[in-house]
Amino acid sequence: MTQADSDTALLDEVAWNSDGLVPAIAQDAKTGRILMMAWMNRESLALTIDEKRAVYWSRSRGKLWRKGESSGHVQQVREMRLDCDGDTVLLLVEQLGGIACHTGRTSCFYRVLDGGEWRTNQPVIKDPETIYE
Repeated sequence: MTQADSDTALLDEVAWNSDGLVPAIAQDAKTGRILMMAWMNRESLALTIDEKRAVYWSRSRGKLWRKGESSGHVQQVREMRLDCDGDTVLLLVEQLGGIACHTGRTSCFYRVLDGGEWRTNQPVIKDPETIYE
């Protein structure tokens, strides 16, 4: 079996949704903290495997998105997992720069349900306007 055949076989094990996408959760490899969720298509998952850097599919822009390409906040992939149903990918990453969210926070999950309201529980580490000049 060639490397290309092996890559195709492991991509075939993923249960892609009707849009050809799979949700991918990025988790800090050291702390276990959930950083973000994004979507992957076959190409972005294959690139992530090859580059050991998180590459996602941007549904809003309709193109590949290498995490950190404009912000510098790259996710270096330390380990990848596929859930029991094959329909969710987990990336254990090292988050360079400590910021995973486009809002300038460490995690996209910065709102907590408290007393019937969503309350922010993380400060902005860096103003997004300075990140994405």
